[in-house]
Amino acid sequence: MGELIELGGDGRGYLATPERGAGPGLVVVPEKWGLVGHIQDLCDRLAVEGFTALAPDLFRGAGASEPDEAGELGTALPPEQAGREMGAVVEHLRESPTVRGDGLGVVGLGVGGGLALMLATERPADVDACVAFYGLIPRESAQPDWSRLDAPVQGHFGEDDECLSSEQVRELEAALDQAGKESDLHLYAGVGHAFFDDTRPDTYDPSAASLAWTRTLEFLRARLG
Repeated sequence: MGELIELGGDGRGYLATPERGAGPGLVVVPEKWGLVGHIQDLCDRLAVEGFTALAPDLFRGAGASEPDEAGELGTALPPEQAGREMGAVVEHLRESPTVRGDGLGVVGLGVGGGLALMLATERPADVDACVAFYGLIPRESAQPDWSRLDAPVQGHFGEDDECLSSEQVRELEAALDQAGKESDLHLYAGVGHAFFDDTRPDTYDPSAASLAWTRTLEFLRARLG
């Protein structure tokens, strides 16, 4: 359904648009695996639901097929570079005739979930809704300034996530609450990291993924129209 497009310079992304031609714009931030089929499929699914979804190629064509390789990609990504790549997506969506309305949303998974939160604080005038799947900020130097956050945040986390503890999720919730920000963070019992990724049978949980998907769509429609 979607296609790879150029975003200026040597940047590129995967764009999926709804059949009716235009919809609310969404930045989809990939995991440490890169701009893989799962992320492209997510953009396509969002387009079917009426959104215009664009995912940046944060790793400039690189991708991973093994966990160790993916970990190296995620660790090596400078937050500043990720910020520039996400900013290029925001600018493209702002100028695109396939985007309806003024507000944009951001959806991120894994490392991309943390980067989605970062984007929401760095560009509060652009981001009106933020959804983070099992991801916190990738490194201390990229910690957001929560006082700048305007968008409500929805989060989806596994209680048994080996990469991100339930305690860390509660700490994020407390930080957002202390800053006076709107958040709705969900912990899913009995599932771990990447429970939403249907390309990984070792982590995918259909029940939790279905519920998270329903909640995500309801949230984005309520905030973006």
